[in-house]
Amino acid sequence: MAAAAVNRGAEDATSAFARSAMSAILLPVLLPVPLDRPLDYRAETALEPGTLVRVALSAREVVGVVWDGPAEGGVRAERLKPILDRVAAPPLPAPLRRFLEATAAETLEPMGRLLRLVLSVPAALVRPPAALGYRRVPGGPQPRVAAERRVVEALQGEGVMPARALALAARVSGPQLARLAAVGLIEAVELEGEEAATPDPERPGPALEPAQAEAAAALAARVAAGEGVVLLEGVPGSGKTEVYFEAIAAALRRGRRVLVLLPEIALTAQWLERFARRFGAPPQLWHSGLSAAQRRKGWRRIAEGRAPVVVGARSALFLPLTDLGLVVVDEEHDPSFKQDEGAHYHARDLAILRARLEGCPVVLASATPSLETAVAAGAVPGGPGARPGWSRFVLPARVAGASLPRVELVDLRRERPPRGAFLAPPVRAALAEAVGRGEQALLFLNRRGFAPLTLCRACGHRLRCPSCTAWLTAHRLKGRLLCHHCGWSMPSPEHCPACGAIDTLVVSGPGVERIAEEARALLPSARIRIVTSDTVATAAAAAELVRAVLAGEVDLLVGTQMIAKGHHFPALTLVVVVDADLGLTGGDPRAAERSFQLLYQVAGRAGRAALPGRVLVQTHDPEHPVMAALATGDRPGFLAAELEERRAGGLPPFGRLAALVVSGNDAATVQELARKLARAAPPLEGVRVLGPAPAPLALLRGRWRERILVQAGEGIDLPGYLRGWLAGRRLPSGAALEVDVDPVSFL
Repeated sequence: MAAAAVNRGAEDATSAFARSAMSAILLPVLLPVPLDRPLDYRAETALEPGTLVRVALSAREVVGVVWDGPAEGGVRAERLKPILDRVAAPPLPAPLRRFLEATAAETLEPMGRLLRLVLSVPAALVRPPAALGYRRVPGGPQPRVAAERRVVEALQGEGVMPARALALAARVSGPQLARLAAVGLIEAVELEGEEAATPDPERPGPALEPAQAEAAAALAARVAAGEGVVLLEGVPGSGKTEVYFEAIAAALRRGRRVLVLLPEIALTAQWLERFARRFGAPPQLWHSGLSAAQRRKGWRRIAEGRAPVVVGARSALFLPLTDLGLVVVDEEHDPSFKQDEGAHYHARDLAILRARLEGCPVVLASATPSLETAVAAGAVPGGPGARPGWSRFVLPARVAGASLPRVELVDLRRERPPRGAFLAPPVRAALAEAVGRGEQALLFLNRRGFAPLTLCRACGHRLRCPSCTAWLTAHRLKGRLLCHHCGWSMPSPEHCPACGAIDTLVVSGPGVERIAEEARALLPSARIRIVTSDTVATAAAAAELVRAVLAGEVDLLVGTQMIAKGHHFPALTLVVVVDADLGLTGGDPRAAERSFQLLYQVAGRAGRAALPGRVLVQTHDPEHPVMAALATGDRPGFLAAELEERRAGGLPPFGRLAALVVSGNDAATVQELARKLARAAPPLEGVRVLGPAPAPLALLRGRWRERILVQAGEGIDLPGYLRGWLAGRRLPSGAALEVDVDPVSFL
């Protein structure tokens, strides 16, 4: 009888579970793992799409998002895992969910991998404990001992004091305060979260010149209309930032939020100072240089809608911003907006996509817009007209009457530097004159370290990275040889690792450290600062550099592309490009365009105030179209010629490219896998499959790489073609396939 009762109890429990499962609701939950679709989970009650939930995945718990649409079904409810609980965080807004779906379709990245970019700060998903404060209880008991009297005196006239501040002021402990609250002497209250100052759109900005005012009014109209892509083009120093600040103010007046993307952390120092001066408060920052606590608080503040303006790097695109009224991409042409590791995407293109889904305009600002952007805005002579919804505003002159610098080419075939040196005689003379007048100068070379190559004079051995097909760069300041691709380094050796010879290792070619050494010998009393990602690695370091330059504590800057854009140094009158030919070689179809953009931008650092500017460009090929365009200032002519070359080759914007890179630990296996993949490409008119061939960096971080390049003509759905080609294909363990639609780097 007892056994029968037990069996009946078990049956009752089973049937109860079955009834519960039958009444359960099936919900799709997207997880931050490399999956293309949500997984089904069981819930007792309905949950709105966007709700953050905690679920089990294999043997661990993860946070996912309840997705839109019905569950996939196909599995009985009793076999599904339950949703464990809701996460105490705001739901992901619908436009952000549509953005993830559209981004996944365009980039071929799994939606779950993109969701990981949204939920990038797990600590922010836990509601922070409420801050505790205390206040005096009206009519409460009178203090009897000294500690109680100190607490009451500290609270006099204060209303509510944070617990920590009260404990310090009254010289008591936290438990003592709790006991006083228990007896009714004081009362515990929850304090509101710390709020940052709010940018004030009504705070007056600087007086705008007529061209600026016209562009600002047009941008404000776009904000009111809630749509459109605007190219804000202007020469360096024309005041583009002040113009789009007015668009930010227009969005804030309408109660909308703003996202601004900047390409470099080094650009934030002066930008933030200008923003605070215009709006009376700083924006919410988002970049990799923030501490864990800053990221946790910032993400939560953004998700809760308490950050009116967010300024960040490309990853800020995936923040859970709500009610966006404006997106700005400053220096839109900059290649650092392209994410080449993990999830592959271009922040400029995704900014346009997100703005469209949010129902707001996007402003693309640049002195040298990318050819794709310029064509879309109808800005290239001989090109097609502007796309529907695109417009362009031009600021043709510098503000306050400042003139553009004079650009001069220094032909290194005729003006040869002294033996063992890299600065030609005209450059040496110009540096001495500028520094002698108390002005500031900039030596630009887009190559970090002291020298790009170290070799042995005895046996010819060249020191290379053991994990990459790359030479090791000598960094004399660190006393090490460093691989700029994987970060591997070694102390500078005293003998050749191949033949053992001593004192035979020599460096070849210049880096910024070597140029700075030459400048010190030329100008021994000059105060010189080297500006690279090695020396200016944080926002604080960038702010200190800007302060020192503006205070006149620096005579000569020697730097890479970090110093080429965004900075306004009024006393800087001379810019020297040490090796203008550096970016013109290699297999990059955008090499000429990028070189022109970079050199034009760095030239724009000179003469931005009352003092006239001068730019000296050292080159072995002064007849090259890039050099000719720089010297004559004929940027429209250069773009028109570049456009015709792209048209003839079917290259962007007259078609699209995709790079498929197969990688693995064994070179032969990788080569065979890439060949099989290329042979499986479905034939389609207008699509060319090139390769496979070893990638320019055939060995990277210890993995061999083969690349297939796909070229698609205009009107072809390249992501759709790739999805059909790659669907269901799996690589063996140890091998990997990276798909980069619209690649920027061709390494």
